[in-house]
Formats: sequence, C-alpha cells, structure tokens
Amino acid sequence: MASAVQSGSGEVSGSDTLSERAASLVERDIIAGDLAPGARLGIVDLVQRYDIGATPLREGLSRLISRGLIVGIGQRGFRVADVSREDLKDITQMRTVVEIEALRLAMAHGDDAWEAGIVSALHQMRRHIQRTGNKFREGAPEFDALHKGFHTALLRACGSRRLLTAHSDLYDQAYRYRRVMMRGLGSGEDFVAAHQNLADRVLARDVDGAQSMLRSHLASTLNYVYPPAKGG
Repeated sequence: MASAVQSGSGEVSGSDTLSERAASLVERDIIAGDLAPGARLGIVDLVQRYDIGATPLREGLSRLISRGLIVGIGQRGFRVADVSREDLKDITQMRTVVEIEALRLAMAHGDDAWEAGIVSALHQMRRHIQRTGNKFREGAPEFDALHKGFHTALLRACGSRRLLTAHSDLYDQAYRYRRVMMRGLGSGEDFVAAHQNLADRVLARDVDGAQSMLRSHLASTLNYVYPPAKGG
C-alpha cells in the first residue's frame, strides 16, 4: 500500500499521487500526438496502457479537463480535445493577455539573477541547436524543455504564481499546433535569432518593443498553421 506523503498543509494520499501520474502520462501522450485529437479515451484501454487503476485514471483525466487538453462527453467518458483554428486563436489570445502582462511586471521588477536566467536559457537553447543542426524540432524532450524554459525565464520575475501557471498551461495547450509549425522551419540560426532579438528587447527593459515583439512571436504559430486568407 502506498504511504501518505506529508505536504505543507496536509497529506497527499497514494491515490492522489497515482492520479497525478495518470494525468502526467496522458498529457504527455496528447501533446506528443500519440493520442490523436478527438480520440475517445476508454478507461479500460488506458488502464492497460499505463498500468494504473481505473479510479486514479478517471481522477487524472478530470484534472486535464481544466487544462483544455481533454473534454468530457457527458456520462460517456472523455476524449482528447479537437484542434481547430478557433481553438488556437483562443489559446493565442489568452497567451497574449497573460504573457504581455507577466512580461511587463518582470521587466519592472526583474533583478540581475532574472537577467542571468534569460541569458543562460538562451545560451542552452542555442548550444542544443548548434549540436543538432537543423534537425531540432518540438517533440525531442531536451529541446522541448529548453524552449519552454526560455519563455518561462522571460516571465519568471513577474511576481505572480498564477500568471506563471497560466503561462505554463497555455504553452502546453499550444504545443500540438507548434509542432506543426516547427516541422516547416528550416534554419536553426533564424530560430535562435528570433529568440535573441526578443531577449535583447527584454533585457534592455524596452517595454513597448518587447511586448510588441512577444505579441508577434505568439501570433506566429496561428499565422503559420492557419494562414490568413489572401485579400481578406
């Protein structure tokens, strides 16, 4: 029997730990594309897939509903959220609201350690791309962590745990779309340059310039995956 784990304000039961693991495993397979958009999530199949009991699996799936990766289908269970232009547009709008404000706060309050974190995150991402050449892509665990780490580093000094949590959740919701865009990128140098330019604006505390550049950066996935109609 799993023993309870002490936390600051109480206990986390073995069941809670299993439901967190279930949520993490299902989330991983959704954003990696192994569980396709719209796919029915049958509890029996998932029990066999992850070797986790039905009750923690259901609890784990319920947790993912609030993150926008799964939708409930009444009393019939769960399915993977569909992908669509409307969904990505909504994610992009929310990311813009959250990250523009978080970036403003970070630039207002960030210290030397915050600046060093941005420089370090950019350096690590650049070095990874130099090692892999133009073969870097979303879906490689090391690159995924470095890419998200850079964007989180920009916002880390915002002083709001909720803004950072919202950023993290929305970043992950956009992941499935971003993988499509990343398959079309041909130059690691261009990718690094875009992030270097953004970092430079942020480190210069150029609020208007940095926010404008971040807004365009966030919109790039939407415009690539679902190009605006010509003449529209």
